[in-house]
Amino acid sequence: MRKSMTRQKTIIVSATSDLTTDQRVHKTCMELQHAGYRVVCVGRRLKSSLAITRPYKVVRFRLPAERGIFFYASYQIWLFLYLLTHRADGLWSNDLDTLLPNWLISKVKDIPLAYDSHEYYCGSPEVLYRPLRYKVWKSLENFLLPRLSNILTVNASIARIYSDEYGVNTTYVRNISPLPTDIPKIKRTKLGYTPQDFVLIAQGRGLNVGRGLEELLEAFPLLPTNVKLLIIGSGNALEAILKKIQFLHLHERVKHLQPLPYAEMLGYTRIADAGISLDKTDAPNYLYSLPNKIFDFIHCSIPILGSQAIEVKYLIEHYQIGEIIESHRPEDIASAVNALMQKGKSYYLPGLQKASAELRWEVEVKKLRDFIAKNFSH
Repeated sequence: MRKSMTRQKTIIVSATSDLTTDQRVHKTCMELQHAGYRVVCVGRRLKSSLAITRPYKVVRFRLPAERGIFFYASYQIWLFLYLLTHRADGLWSNDLDTLLPNWLISKVKDIPLAYDSHEYYCGSPEVLYRPLRYKVWKSLENFLLPRLSNILTVNASIARIYSDEYGVNTTYVRNISPLPTDIPKIKRTKLGYTPQDFVLIAQGRGLNVGRGLEELLEAFPLLPTNVKLLIIGSGNALEAILKKIQFLHLHERVKHLQPLPYAEMLGYTRIADAGISLDKTDAPNYLYSLPNKIFDFIHCSIPILGSQAIEVKYLIEHYQIGEIIESHRPEDIASAVNALMQKGKSYYLPGLQKASAELRWEVEVKKLRDFIAKNFSH
């Protein structure tokens, strides 16, 4: 008599990123795998994409365009066809730009759908200040979100907004990442820094418009020449940032590295004296943002130079782990940097140690596991 075998259920996770540096998507996939599911993670491949190795299946397709309306249109079509033609017992949609194909297929195949909003999507400057783009995405959001049973997002502020606006049960899992075990030990001298240099670091895949880096550069002429800036990553403001570096003759004080694997990026983060999170707060998405780099800085034991963003400001003030700029005027930014230098890293170390002990992935992951069980265990 043949023994019956239970087929392992498959969850398809989709995102518009190239997945290489998307730590939130990776953590989701690992937890789904931990829960016993077979995971297929789909994204896209850019010309600049790094190689990727994951303990689950990864599918990345090169699309006809890498940005703009042609990218989004082709991605929606490609994702819909992929989900339609591949077996899945559940779907996981990351951000609004993947939600429509996932929702349609979840209805066609009658399978559960989990939705994770990584940001306040329609409040981002790339959407909010483009009337046609905003109309399209906001219409999709208004149509789709009330039809979901529950939503996951990145912090309490955004969870409250979605819950109030759409009446949907919304929980949050903050972007805290477990520290990799293979973080390389990098010497400051590798980048030409001396012990007297005060190194600021701005890192991540979101070097975008409104992140405050242009204003930070404008503050550099007001700062001592031993203040240096290391930029790691890419984004839609990078070209303007590089031009401003040349215009202000800062090429000897500012270095830029292309996106790096997460562990290697943390190796560079550890050599810095302070981390930068200067999101401007005129766009709601940035006002309520809580970037994952905040937790990178905390776990690398470096203080933070932060803006008036609500969630960032709360953590910095609550744990006393950095300085808050009064505004994005060069004088105010320079004043906050000088305060960091004068107080020194040792001043912030007790708060950083306390924050590192309390803001751990081992604690935060429990909420993600509960969300997974709520969506797929029935």
